[in-house]
Amino acid sequence: MLSRRIRRTSLAYAPIMLKIAYSMLALWMILLLHPLASASTSPPGEGFWHTRGSQILDASNRPVRIAGVNWYGFETTKAVAGGLDFQDYRTILQIIKRNGYNALRIPLSNQMVETPSIPVDIKFSNANGPINSDLKGLNGLQILDKIVAYAGSQGLKVILDNHRSEAGDGTGLSGLWFTQAYPEAAWIADWRMLARRYASSPTVVGFDLRNEPHNASKGGACWGCGGPNDWRFAAERAGNAVLAINPHLLVFVEGIDTVEDDSYWWGGNLMGVRTAPVRLNVPHQLVYSAHDYGPVEATQRWFTPEMSDASLAAVWTRHWAFIAQQEIAPVWLGEFGVSLPQTGTPTDAEALESRWFQSLLHFLVENPRIGWTYWTLNGSDRYGILTPTYDALSSTTRQSALATIQASSKTVSSKPLQTATPIPGPQPAATISSATAVLAPIQCHITYTNLKDWKTGFTAGVAIQNVGSTPIHGWALTWTFDGQQKITQLWNARYTQNGTSVTLTNETWNDSIASSGEQAAIGFNATYTGENHVPTNFSLNNIPCK
Repeated sequence: MLSRRIRRTSLAYAPIMLKIAYSMLALWMILLLHPLASASTSPPGEGFWHTRGSQILDASNRPVRIAGVNWYGFETTKAVAGGLDFQDYRTILQIIKRNGYNALRIPLSNQMVETPSIPVDIKFSNANGPINSDLKGLNGLQILDKIVAYAGSQGLKVILDNHRSEAGDGTGLSGLWFTQAYPEAAWIADWRMLARRYASSPTVVGFDLRNEPHNASKGGACWGCGGPNDWRFAAERAGNAVLAINPHLLVFVEGIDTVEDDSYWWGGNLMGVRTAPVRLNVPHQLVYSAHDYGPVEATQRWFTPEMSDASLAAVWTRHWAFIAQQEIAPVWLGEFGVSLPQTGTPTDAEALESRWFQSLLHFLVENPRIGWTYWTLNGSDRYGILTPTYDALSSTTRQSALATIQASSKTVSSKPLQTATPIPGPQPAATISSATAVLAPIQCHITYTNLKDWKTGFTAGVAIQNVGSTPIHGWALTWTFDGQQKITQLWNARYTQNGTSVTLTNETWNDSIASSGEQAAIGFNATYTGENHVPTNFSLNNIPCK
């Protein structure tokens, strides 16, 4: 999926007209984490991966959760990963690792694999000096080798994705995994070549066989229907071909769009698995994959004024999450992205988008075995997490929201996954805060750091640590300055200041702090005269903190 291409869905609906106050979008998150002990001293996620039930396991049989990001470009006419005309590829990979991701999904085209060219959209210097020096004269496949090798040195895993046949933007319009120029035999041959190329590299843990098969109602991909367009059988043929070369690869099989007259996102409908599951010759290497987006991408029948955590959970469970919940196989949300609202009053779609995203984060926290890769890293994309120059995060808001599910990726529950039982919908943050205070006393620790001081002003960072045994849902942090400090700008929280008294309250997307977790991305700028001492009298929800 590329954001500059409008995604076509099988069902489109008239825009939903409503205004939803952002103050009502608080997310009720309870992390269901159950660490599993291991005698191994190697880092989690080592080696090639395999599956057991609905879990992905590493080479030491420790549960791992994919918490990654998509980095597109090789599948386009530029035939190279995005951003290399601004930044060194190693710097980009370091940013990915530093921000808590453990995997990359890298889209490719058959054209790029079969006839790799030397890309022109790559630079070898920027304002900081030389960049990408070791990529000079290399073709696309050789550059991919470099990215894979350095990703592995950073502890990142790579999933290669056959995004389309001919080079271009977006997924293939026919909805099939083959074209006249690149028939199915070529598609399988290209996967076999890549399996041999990376057979000795456990950095490449798996292959996403085809991006977003679709067009079931118009002669495109179908599931369990028989014939040349049956995606389930094609996935078996390609999966068995690569497993014959490397039996340790994970084989990722996406859904289609329409099953049993139920239309969904391209690649997101896995309902066919109930009656026609994929069968591979090598057991414990299959992972099903879905894609899911919000109303900014396209309107859908489930995006309504009455939409709630419970109603969306039922939609996701029906179309793809049931596979993990019923222990059929692991599920990986290979694509999802959120378009942040612009300044000013949000549009109807933006307001719904925020509600949808909060519900999805909630669902992924409650189902910690479901892996994910966010769309996208690319700074030119409306969903991108990096700036257009690929040198920093485009939004700490988006990254902080994703961090709530990165945290639950460190350990994966061994308990059964959640089913689509009723889940409380979004609630006002103040209501959740008061309820939390009654249920259990808060135990908190505050780290306040003066990051930079220029005698008339300063920048400070604040971290809230939940050192108690109960998650915090909705928070208000207060302190009192002992001088003439005046906050002028603050990020990742809302604030009020009355004289020397300061109150910070959560945003809608960071209202929850898990037990033994923290909210560490709060910062502000302020002016002052006289002395600038660090406050010591912090309280969270009216309870003193250490």
